[in-house]
Amino acid sequence: MFTRISSRATWRATAVSLAALMVAGLATPGFAAEDEVVPNHNPTLNEGGRATDGPGLPSPWSYSAKTGIGTSYEAYSDFQFSDKAATGKVSKVWFSLADGILTETMYGLIHHAQIREMQIAVTGDGWTAFEKTDTTSQIAYIHTDKDGRPLSPAYRITNSDRQGRFVIIKDIFTDPDQQTLVTRVTVKALKGPVTPYVILDPSAANTSGDDEGQASASVLTAWQGDVALALKASVPFKGYNVGYAGVTDGLKDLSDHQQIFAQHTATTTRGNIVLVGQLPAVANSATFDLAVGFGANPDAAAAEAQATLKTGYAKVLANYNGQGAAIGWEDYLGSLSELKSLVPVSEDNGKLLYASALMLKAQEDKTKAGGLIASLSNPWGDTVYTDVSATGYKGVWPRDFYQVAMALAALGDRETPVAAYRYLPTVQVTKDTPGNTGATGWFLQKSHVDGTPEWVGIQLDQTAMPILLGARLADMKLISQDELLSSYGSMLKPAAEFLSRGGTIGLDWNHATITPPYAQQERWEEQEGHSPSTTAAVIAGLAAAADIATKAGDTAGAAEFSAKAADYSAKLEQRLYTTSGKIRGADKPASYYLRISRSDDANNPGVQDERNGRAGLASDLMVDQGFIELVRYGVRKANDPHIVQSLTIIDDQNLPENLRVRYDFRFAGSDVTVPGFRRYGNDGYGDRTEGGNYSVNGQMHPSQRGRVWPIFTGERGHYDLAVAAMKPGGASQADVDAIRSVYVKGMELFANDGLMIPEQVFDGVGTNQPHNYVLGEGIDGATPLAWSHAEYVKLLRSLRDKQVWDRSPAAFDRFAGKQ
Repeated sequence: MFTRISSRATWRATAVSLAALMVAGLATPGFAAEDEVVPNHNPTLNEGGRATDGPGLPSPWSYSAKTGIGTSYEAYSDFQFSDKAATGKVSKVWFSLADGILTETMYGLIHHAQIREMQIAVTGDGWTAFEKTDTTSQIAYIHTDKDGRPLSPAYRITNSDRQGRFVIIKDIFTDPDQQTLVTRVTVKALKGPVTPYVILDPSAANTSGDDEGQASASVLTAWQGDVALALKASVPFKGYNVGYAGVTDGLKDLSDHQQIFAQHTATTTRGNIVLVGQLPAVANSATFDLAVGFGANPDAAAAEAQATLKTGYAKVLANYNGQGAAIGWEDYLGSLSELKSLVPVSEDNGKLLYASALMLKAQEDKTKAGGLIASLSNPWGDTVYTDVSATGYKGVWPRDFYQVAMALAALGDRETPVAAYRYLPTVQVTKDTPGNTGATGWFLQKSHVDGTPEWVGIQLDQTAMPILLGARLADMKLISQDELLSSYGSMLKPAAEFLSRGGTIGLDWNHATITPPYAQQERWEEQEGHSPSTTAAVIAGLAAAADIATKAGDTAGAAEFSAKAADYSAKLEQRLYTTSGKIRGADKPASYYLRISRSDDANNPGVQDERNGRAGLASDLMVDQGFIELVRYGVRKANDPHIVQSLTIIDDQNLPENLRVRYDFRFAGSDVTVPGFRRYGNDGYGDRTEGGNYSVNGQMHPSQRGRVWPIFTGERGHYDLAVAAMKPGGASQADVDAIRSVYVKGMELFANDGLMIPEQVFDGVGTNQPHNYVLGEGIDGATPLAWSHAEYVKLLRSLRDKQVWDRSPAAFDRFAGKQ
């Protein structure tokens, strides 16, 4: 038995330690404390430890409910990024937008943030206003087709002063031929002349501390070590300052007196700094171009910015879009063979579909081709401080990775899924993995895109999904049979052997002995035990491995993997389907699938651990919808009585609030009732019901509440399609239209104004403060979540095909197809 906390729910700077659980008597017996506590285990700390703010005050990251993200499209050369590819020099700059301003902007590897925030302040006669706090914001895509579908992730933000004194219009994108972020700023003065200031808060080397900087009329620079940024404008700065955050940055002077009194041209020591540049006064309307270049030093960064300014706004934007002879985002969308055919299946005429295609591709690293991350965001970032180098969700989870690769394949992308598959050895544990002394074949829980391990818990579904991906890519002829069989020996067979045999881990803190299908962590990375969703993936993965082994002539492997899949399937209900569950009350025993069971007897499933501020409960009191993954992968039929009965518990909205999973939504302007679902009852991975973020200062609180995830609306739509597909003749068009009208429409309604689908949305329980959420609006978790967009895309493809896209033929033929 074992337990571990490193999870998506504990990415922030201070994780709950297992040592504390041991003291509290909550850790699982049999897992030695010395195995649980190791030096520097905290995955958010960089090798150099904490960065110093110097004289400056500390700063958090930014609001995570992004309304836009972007980067240039870069073509592959032989499935790798290269300056010799058709798009030329590879631009490695990504940006994000929230609250009407530029937020975390990355350069280098996709998780290396170099800017925390950049906004415009405006002064007038006796007043000062800041975009982030004093305006209302609207966002739109700059480049769309005639039906309003976005053709590139270039954005126009319109920020209107709440008192009607000015409007700021910003066009934001990157230069595909330089390491540069581009912002065109138009300031309109509505009630007298105004003076704009650009305020750039750098986070060089992925921390806001340890930065140095300089300021002049021609350029504002910041750097740390071998990474630098340089902000240049199309006009000289009238005034400028580099100062320490909250101390000498001049922002208080600007706020109180509409000017910066003491202007500094250089820092004197490393710390948390802010750069400010004064632009010329505006009597009516004026437009300025801002270019932030990145490079190994300030001069190199300034050269990138200058090259972009020289090329000019119109040309850079056209190149980014792929207009004319340039190769850009239009070309990528045009390469997606199935994209246009999915538009009729959408409910918004393809707007979210096109945005999803852009979002999925944009969240790929450009040093490690195929390195697909979970989200270009730091969840609850505005209360997570930047003195440590944190990846947030900008890392690789093989589970999210699989969802994205399969969605890209569903769109007809014939290259990225292949690059992704070839990337996978980067995150598989082998005998050559630094520090590994134990079992091999499993895939890292979470890693940096370069393969650096971040979390090393064992999640069996993440080891099964690469097998499923390889089998499907071969079926689609995206990889050859020769490549599949070659990767079977080097990657897939070791993975399947781990799923079959388990083993003793020997990496970092983890020295547990794994006995599949009992998981060290289920798909939400929080609890050990048997899990329906994990077991579904494991059975399907082993079935697929057995078929590949047969093709490879490995008869022993084929027999072993097939037998194990059958064994796990035969014991599924015994382990996970209770007939004496007490979720409706001790006097009302009910039958249903459990979220987790810690024994081989579902009627004696044990107690789950405290997680995310929520006390551990008896396992029969905690349910989730994960059992429908058994249908998705082809392990059980959609009309299996255990599945059908369990859904009555999931859909019961009279369960106690803490245990309830389903919440229905109505949106203004729509008559559709949208079913929404939490991850599971008693989930504490979310904001606080009395107001406030998750895990502020690393402290858990019992009022934390996991909200509704749009992913599950898509999963339920897939299940309803599987039900319809069982009818004689398969799903009818009426069946498809009914699912579209509820589940497709629902996911579209969950998207924000920038067509970003959140990780979680506000479900109406507790206060909507401090962000004044409306029902169904994304909270300060992770937006956009790549998995959310992937689920939406796969639902469209499944409905078009009238068959669940993720269904494993190997699993279906052995199990659901024979039931």
